[in-house]
Amino acid sequence: MDINKHLPKEWEEKWKAEKEQRKKMQAEGGEGLEAENRKLQWIKAYNSHRMGVKIFQALKDFKESLVLTDLTLSTADGRRLCTHSSVMAAVSTLLHRQVQQRDKEKNAQKEQSEADLSCPDGELCVSLGPEIEFAGLASVVEFAYTGTILGLTGQRVAQVQAAAHALEASRVLEVCSEKEEQQFKVEEVQRERKIERKLKESLQCIRQLWMEKLGCDVELEAEGQSFHHRVILAASSDYFRAMFTSGMRESHQPIITLLSLGSVELETLIDCSYSGTLPLGWDSVFQLTCTALQLQIQPALSLCLDFLHKEIDANSCLDVASFAEAYGMPALQELAEDFILRCFPEVAATPKFLDLPPEKLYDYSSSDSLCVPSELAVFRAIVAWIEANPKERLGLAKQLMTGVRFPLMTFREFREVRAINLRMECDGEKEVDLYGAALKEFGFGLSDSLQKCRVRHPKDTLLVVGGDQLDPDFGQRLPSRQLWFINSLRNRTGLVKEVEWRLLGEMPDSARFRHGLAVLGGQVYIAGGCDYYAKGDTLKSAYYDPVQNTWQRLADMHEFRSNFSLVVRGEKLYAMGGDKEINTNLATVECYCPDKNHWFAHPLDQASSGYAATVWEGEIFISGGFNCKYQCLVSMFLYHPERGTTYLSDMSQDRAEHCMEKLTCRLYVAGGVCNLRKFYTDQLFCESYDPMTDCWSSIPSLPIPHVGAASAVLEGKVYILGGYSQEDYSESALLHRYDPASLRWENMGRMPGPKTDIRACVLRLPPHLRS
Repeated sequence: MDINKHLPKEWEEKWKAEKEQRKKMQAEGGEGLEAENRKLQWIKAYNSHRMGVKIFQALKDFKESLVLTDLTLSTADGRRLCTHSSVMAAVSTLLHRQVQQRDKEKNAQKEQSEADLSCPDGELCVSLGPEIEFAGLASVVEFAYTGTILGLTGQRVAQVQAAAHALEASRVLEVCSEKEEQQFKVEEVQRERKIERKLKESLQCIRQLWMEKLGCDVELEAEGQSFHHRVILAASSDYFRAMFTSGMRESHQPIITLLSLGSVELETLIDCSYSGTLPLGWDSVFQLTCTALQLQIQPALSLCLDFLHKEIDANSCLDVASFAEAYGMPALQELAEDFILRCFPEVAATPKFLDLPPEKLYDYSSSDSLCVPSELAVFRAIVAWIEANPKERLGLAKQLMTGVRFPLMTFREFREVRAINLRMECDGEKEVDLYGAALKEFGFGLSDSLQKCRVRHPKDTLLVVGGDQLDPDFGQRLPSRQLWFINSLRNRTGLVKEVEWRLLGEMPDSARFRHGLAVLGGQVYIAGGCDYYAKGDTLKSAYYDPVQNTWQRLADMHEFRSNFSLVVRGEKLYAMGGDKEINTNLATVECYCPDKNHWFAHPLDQASSGYAATVWEGEIFISGGFNCKYQCLVSMFLYHPERGTTYLSDMSQDRAEHCMEKLTCRLYVAGGVCNLRKFYTDQLFCESYDPMTDCWSSIPSLPIPHVGAASAVLEGKVYILGGYSQEDYSESALLHRYDPASLRWENMGRMPGPKTDIRACVLRLPPHLRS
């Protein structure tokens, strides 16, 4: 079987060249090898918690179909069970010894060129004594393949214990003694996780057999040889399943040679089938993905694709897009090309950008979805690409420049176009009349107003819920029930940006502001807040909206609370602190479990409101806020439901009523009020926090105040929406966006509806709501 028949020629040549280059650097040493070694140090271990479940489901199917079974267990009444020796040896010490003895005999027979086994083809038969009932034996086998035993009650417990004692299956005995399993009252989620852990433990035991070369019945030869279990290979790979179960000659061969396949890649992928872990880095992921595709090793392929989705960056996105196109992966290609479009300035600054094919460069530069600070950035990128090889590329300049929308440039930006065009005419062997065509387009513009901007439709959208508006006359204030979302982002002339807002619907019952908002499982959860300004207008009710304009009332929180954060940790919602009424804030935390539809209460170190909270790596970070005396805080701490509070490094300046968002590996803090003087004043200073080093760094300050604003992260940028100014009590009708790559805040246009005490989140809306 030719496993390389689907390998694109250009990728095969590329990897051969890289392999030769690495060998050359190893021979020569020096700076090149040091650089390569530094590159190899960046490796992440990707894990699949469900891999054990998937592998054992396939093994269970094999057992039921009598595929690749090599162990027969029988009871005194003549009833038999056909199983796999490697699976049963993972739970039974007795069968582990039997496999050792079988392998020892097979090796001795191999040396003496004899074949006198009690069972054909190295199969193993084990008969149990009369004290073992078939039902007990079947339960032990059930545990080996599923990680659980169903209906383990009454008399059956004794039967299972007897079989487990005979087979020396200590883990089965542990299950028998667990009260939760006997009564079968474990929550469904906990039960599934327990099964995952038990199957993972079994898979680790089978991996230990593989490392000790026990029960291995086939040698895969690729630049050497290694030993493996046919059944595990077949369970994790459609390629090997076909090889071992469809009557091909390889199904009986003890040694199988895989030509043109690296032993390192093969061993790494097969180890993943046993361990559920795959070490990945940019130097190896494409080769491993290619091999996983060829061998159809789905567990490892899933981890490779997960890496490509999560770790894609400006330096790798072009390679990912090219790889996905070559191997016919439309979803991955779409993701990579979307990354290129929304991070175009950073991608254009990489060396790989200069090697783009001209048709790809034109596709990206002319796309409506291209996200750039201005059209000058597009023009500069094309010029840099041409100047990388002017002799061959100058003739393509005129066509490529049609992707630049010159009417969106300012006069100042267009001066640079003229200067670069004249330089290209003077330096190039051919004269290229870019300036004339550009001037004509710039001067006359475009007739269709929609063509005068680039319109980008993010796949996810930013949703704004509720809010308030400021007015000295409380009777004129109008709290909002509305839900607005950003449907598109638009780049206009120069640095001018705007967003297209659309109304999604309205909340049921009363309006609310200073509420909690979170997204869990694609559902929007809204809790607490205020519906007016009197003492008794704080809420404790909660709703969720399944984005189909149908609302469901949830269980009430235990406390009335407003001016708090609602965050998602794991599969639960956490509502922390907040104001209960005027000048009274809370020190309680409530946890909501959607499956049970009720709230659990937990304590907080101190009463707090007006803080900001976000979740990073499963930990809840809380910054600033008001203490019980309503003084602004500088604190930053971790809150854990079981471990309590862990204080971290303080912020540089105090703040409350501010925003904090997680972006890549940093937390960004912006807006709010502070106690710079003896009274509250606007906090324009912004900073970011590194959880790995527990250190703060300053970032550019906000251009205008944003007190009581909303915030969210959309397409790798931090959005601060609305709010007001504490100093003159005017509303901030604008939204600003912070780009960590350019280190600056961008004005993205105006807000719809109410501007203050709003809340925002990011989610994916059904297409029919955006069409």
